[in-house]
Amino acid sequence: MDYFHTGATVFDIPPSYNIAPTSFQPIIRLDRDTGEREVAMTRWELIPAWCKDVKLLGLSTINAKAESLMLKPMWRQLFKKRRCLVPADAFYEWKKIDSKTKQPYAFGMKHGEPFAFAGVWERWIAPDEKPVDSFAIIATDPNARHS
Repeated sequence: MDYFHTGATVFDIPPSYNIAPTSFQPIIRLDRDTGEREVAMTRWELIPAWCKDVKLLGLSTINAKAESLMLKPMWRQLFKKRRCLVPADAFYEWKKIDSKTKQPYAFGMKHGEPFAFAGVWERWIAPDEKPVDSFAIIATDPNARHS
């Protein structure tokens, strides 16, 4: 089934229970030439276009806070021009049990259907002149129903 109206019925990506920042993951965005939705493999941890060296970035850019998205120039421009969907079938939140132990809890749709996080993406040109597309998930505090 084409859940996200991209023309793709299956993501050819093996399941993973530990997707980490800097790994390449699918996003759904608008193709700049056709205006149609496309699936693109992009790096999770946004690299701003102005960044000179990823190793010196020093920012945590895996998430953008929804509450301050329009207040910060870096996020504001991306939200206006480079929004995306980040498909998933579950995500984990960790509960601190004691000072040394955390318990993971998986959250997903009741019947296992995919869903998507809101996100923003950016294209960075690496020193070797190759483009690297990356993304951040837009995060917010849970509401009373989900906390």
